[in-house]
Parts: sequence; structure tokens; C-alpha cells
Amino acid sequence: MFRIDSNRLRFLVIDNNAHMRRIVRTLLNGFGARDILEAADGATGLDMVKNHTPDIILTALTLPVFDGLELTQMIRQPDDGAHCFVPIIMITSQPDKALVVAARDAGITEFLAKPFSAKALYERIFNVVANPRPFIKTKTYFGPDRRRNTGSNYAGPERRKDGKTDVTQVKPLLDKAKILLKN
Repeated sequence: MFRIDSNRLRFLVIDNNAHMRRIVRTLLNGFGARDILEAADGATGLDMVKNHTPDIILTALTLPVFDGLELTQMIRQPDDGAHCFVPIIMITSQPDKALVVAARDAGITEFLAKPFSAKALYERIFNVVANPRPFIKTKTYFGPDRRRNTGSNYAGPERRKDGKTDVTQVKPLLDKAKILLKN
């Protein structure tokens, strides 16, 4: 079994509910995280992304000023330097299929439905640290590759046909969060 040493990672938790921020902070502290920033709305969250360079963002869907999807779209501007590649985990109590698709299309890296367990949160964090998805840039999208399976024999209706796709491999956060063997 492996675990990540997350004490050198900077997390940003964005949620308008102070109780939920406290729950997420407590779980992150339990995982060893010590550098945890908080924001109560999308505008403050965006400022913190630009000024504090978090390694991982955990955001709610429903936020004042602008919501988690709008926030993600602003962060995912490809001309925004390194900020645009930060992993974003959306936490929401509205896990319907339309929202999951909208979140994926906005550039969310991982999705977590409430109520969630500490294990489910840890798995999402482990995944973005150890297995970052490549970023895709097309005419209409910039963000983590939306395809979980990268088999080249896919022939469905959403297959990219124009061949004008830029793929950027994202460096794993393993240089900051070492993976340790858990006894």
C-alpha cells in the first residue's frame, strides 16, 4: 500500500460553507497537509490561485460571486502560465450526470460527491498527485484530458477528427509529495 506525504503540498479549499471548509481542512490535516488556504467565494479563490500558487484546489460548485465551474474556466485560461495546470477537485452535493459532464467540460480534474468519505477524498488527491492526466488544447477546450481510457481504437461520435490537438504532459507532484510505502 502506498500513501502520499502531503505536508509539502499547498491546498486551496474554496467553499462558501465554513463548516464544510473546516471538515475538508481537518481531513487534509489528517493526511499530513499543513499548508491549507481557504476562500469563501469564487473571486477570493481566484485571487488566491494567482497570489499563492496552490498545488491542488478543492472547490464547491455553488459559490458566491461566480461558481466553481466559472472559477475553473477562469483558471484554465491557457495564457495564464502555470496556474492553468493546477489540479482541481470539485466537491458537490449535486452529482447528476449533466453536472459531471459540465464539470468535465469546464476542466475539472476530479469530481467528488457529497457525502464523501476520507478515503474517497484521499483517493482523488492521490490520483492527481501520482497520475496527472495530460492537458489537451483544442479550438474549444483547454484542460485535463477528458478521456479516462486513451485507447486509440475509439471510433465514436466524439472522436477528435481535425488532428489539431496540442497535448501537454503534466509533471507529477511527486517532487513535492513523495509517495511512501505504508506498512
